[in-house]
Amino acid sequence: MQEPSLAGTTLDPYYHVCAFFGNRDDEYRVLAPFYRETLEWGEKLLHIVDERQGADHETRLEQHGINVCDCRQTGQLQIYGWTDTYLTNGAFDQQKMLIAIQNVIDAARSESYPRVRIMGNMGWVFDRDSDSDHIIEFEMLVNEVLAREKQPAICVYDLNRMTGAMMMDVMRAHPLTLVNGVIHRNPFFTPPAQMLLELAGRKKAVVAFAAA
Repeated sequence: MQEPSLAGTTLDPYYHVCAFFGNRDDEYRVLAPFYRETLEWGEKLLHIVDERQGADHETRLEQHGINVCDCRQTGQLQIYGWTDTYLTNGAFDQQKMLIAIQNVIDAARSESYPRVRIMGNMGWVFDRDSDSDHIIEFEMLVNEVLAREKQPAICVYDLNRMTGAMMMDVMRAHPLTLVNGVIHRNPFFTPPAQMLLELAGRKKAVVAFAAA
């Protein structure tokens, strides 16, 4: 099976990418070839977007040569909102989301798709009081699923809404970064086991500070 490519770079052996964009025009210009390759190769494409931008998302895909109606009818393209995925019952549950991702991969295989490529817009993180360490923990854990199954996923972040500290944590959770339209093997990537220990230490420090 051919290995997927993003921005002209083959992803193997890494499959988890954090993509940073300052505007939506750049986002679709850079990612659209990845989406088209998915469909041309007979693979499955799953997008998770803000429901409020669902119509705009489909319009932009059409503008970049993707027949959204036909692809959705065949099931090759699936588009879900945040409330159906990351925020079921109004809250983020990392274990449920990890199980959901595994289920998506298994379902695609049962439908005879050689691969499923996932794009998740992470803007929901900024729209609520989210525990950022909890999100980073999820990003670390999903690395193991994607690496084991060899299924690519792109987490899209808005540069305009990120603090420096959060951007660094997000980068440390992904083996690949996409910045200014270029893929980089991330020198800041931290192995999941090490990062999870660090996050646990942070939680203990916060509890100790609150109790002091």
